[in-house]
Amino acid sequence: MRKSNEQSLKEVISDFLEKNRLREGFNEQKIVQSWARIMGPVIAKRTTDIFIRNKKLFIRLSSAALKQEFLYSKEKILAMINEEAGNEAVLDIVLL
Repeated sequence: MRKSNEQSLKEVISDFLEKNRLREGFNEQKIVQSWARIMGPVIAKRTTDIFIRNKKLFIRLSSAALKQEFLYSKEKILAMINEEAGNEAVLDIVLL
């Protein structure tokens, strides 16, 4: 009897990302693309720039009041972002 070589599509993609060392970049893009869903439309509309470098999330916001709120909620926001990524993709948030 032959051994089955079946894998789910999710497993195949995950293996591909790991073997080609693409996981980190994939997670970064997932976070940037999911920003509006993670934070909501009000914050997304006031986000003028967002990118990730060296596990730091850089955000430029158009509202000074919103920047202040981010400073107070930094840990909660980090937890939400990393939950979306499924791992610790972001270690810090930097407001520009």
